[in-house]
Amino acid sequence: MGDANPFSEEFFEARRAELEGRVGPRRFQHSLGVADTAAALARVYGADEREARLAGLLHDWDKGYDDPGILARADEVGLTLSDELRSMPRVLHGLTAAAALRRDFPALPETVLAAVERHTLGEVAMGDLDMIVYIADALEPGRTGRTVEKLRKQMGKVPLRELFLEVYAYWVRLIMERRHPMYSRTTEIWNSYMPEQEVFRTMPGADTMPYGRP
Repeated sequence: MGDANPFSEEFFEARRAELEGRVGPRRFQHSLGVADTAAALARVYGADEREARLAGLLHDWDKGYDDPGILARADEVGLTLSDELRSMPRVLHGLTAAAALRRDFPALPETVLAAVERHTLGEVAMGDLDMIVYIADALEPGRTGRTVEKLRKQMGKVPLRELFLEVYAYWVRLIMERRHPMYSRTTEIWNSYMPEQEVFRTMPGADTMPYGRP
């Protein structure tokens, strides 16, 4: 099974059935929505649709673990985590899923595994597939809210990297509003995209932002 063609419909349906047993009904429907949205984004932005659909399906492969369980899972799959990451178990499922999927399904391409791994915390130098899955996670049809609707309308109308940064900024604002811990590399990740982006031009309140445009 681990050596099966990862782009066959048989492989996709087998993982779909397995995922349904790993997560709750809402999370399962979310994952299906991410798979469909990622495939649609891939069509629009010229990425591999099969990779996007598969990465979208698998992105929350380990989301069913509770906090102690995900830490045990990290140890099981051989991850070495910093003290900071061990204190933030709710963001670890992308890291553990990528490691587990790499072990259990060695035919999966690294591009798919990287997109799974990076969909929670992001990373510098995100590839197109990484950004597509990150965006799809936020904008799939099950997500609601005025900001989500506004961002969803930009799909296919703005460059992929600009859309990614707007979604990234949206998640950062939510983390701050909810008083959740912020990953220490968030500023590094954000700043790494600034030399090539003018994302502030399209963001609400851009003209009144204290630092102006980059």
